[in-house]
This record gives sequence, structure tokens and C-alpha cells, in this order.
Amino acid sequence: MIEAIKNLFIKKETDLTEFIYQGAFILDVRNKDEFSKLRIKGSVNIPLNELQNNLHMLNEKSRVIITCSESGVKSLSAKNLLKINGYSKVYNGGEWQNLYNKIKQNEHSLL
Repeated sequence: MIEAIKNLFIKKETDLTEFIYQGAFILDVRNKDEFSKLRIKGSVNIPLNELQNNLHMLNEKSRVIITCSESGVKSLSAKNLLKINGYSKVYNGGEWQNLYNKIKQNEHSLL
């Protein structure tokens, strides 16, 4: 009974690294200067203020997309924008540095 109540209020965290290893599209919505300094390998940069006009770059609406940004605020906005535009499998990866660290940590556990 207590577990059922917990499940109503506690949302389990999605394992984004599993999606990444399966080929998820990582969308970094930081500005171009921030992205050019440090980034997640394979990620694509479309700054949040340019996202609406560049949705065509994301191709398939059923593809898994993970958004990330400097603090996680813009990535949440990007996730919401994509959902409104029909993208069904969008996850907020939050801060790009935390997402990067999760990926690196899992790479080491796979060795």
C-alpha cells in the first residue's frame, strides 16, 4: 500500500545514458560560444532562441531526443517546445555537465 502511494508522487528518473547508447539525439541549446568551448561528443547545438526556426534539423518526430543546457532551465523550455511541436520522445537532460558526467561514469562501468 505504501509503495503504491509512493509511486503516485515519486517519479522515477529515466536512465538517459541507456537512450544515448541506443543512439539518442543530444540537443544542446546553449549559445554557440558556450557550445564551442566544451560539449558532449556527438551532440548538436541549436540555441534555444533559434530552435523554433530549425525544427527541420531534428528530422523524425519519433526519435529519442535529450535536451541539455548550461543550468537545465533552457533545456526544459526546449523539451516543452519540442513536445508542443509533436516530438513524442523528448527528455530533459538538464545541465550538460551533469549529463556528460553520467555518460562518462557509465562508460567506465562498461569497461
